[in-house]
Amino acid sequence: MALTQLPGFFDPVHDAQQTFRALLEASSRPGLQQTTATLTPPSEMAPSCAAAALTLFDLETKVWLQPGLSQAVRGWLLFHTGCVLTDSLPTADFAIIWDVAAMPNLPSFNWGSPAYPELSTSLLLQLDRWTGGPVIKLQGPGIDHSVGIDLPLSPTFWQQWQQMTLSYPLGIDCWCFHDQQVIGLPRTVGPTFESLEQ
Repeated sequence: MALTQLPGFFDPVHDAQQTFRALLEASSRPGLQQTTATLTPPSEMAPSCAAAALTLFDLETKVWLQPGLSQAVRGWLLFHTGCVLTDSLPTADFAIIWDVAAMPNLPSFNWGSPAYPELSTSLLLQLDRWTGGPVIKLQGPGIDHSVGIDLPLSPTFWQQWQQMTLSYPLGIDCWCFHDQQVIGLPRTVGPTFESLEQ
């Protein structure tokens, strides 16, 4: 139980505002790193992902945790946010992924409905590094021409993402986290696949 008492934000109002601005900036400028507020979460959580959780989750938020996260993480999230943990992917507002190699396929998550596309699941992807995957070029709103990234995400992930863009405005939004930084992948961006075909 001691780990549930790990502190949250040092300055809750200021730190939540800083993190919210970072998340908004990450979504409006896809592919570019932004910096969240500083905190000390359980060891299994990236500080930036933990900061996002404290900023986005509340008593009405349904959160799906990828199996394998410890009770310490569950207790910390419940203690600091009061969120509702769910085992149901289709009903989750957010999903925290700690192992992207074993994450569910994107169609498994809620993409929203034609009347309420915003009621989809948002993914919080924890990465152990920023590089190492196929080089992908993103295009879309908030990007001048294109931006190149090589996040450690599989070609299958990007292929599923490309298929998802055909259903816009349905789809999911992602934030990727490592250390103190976040990169946004909103559903509005589309990847190009030259590197995947080599």
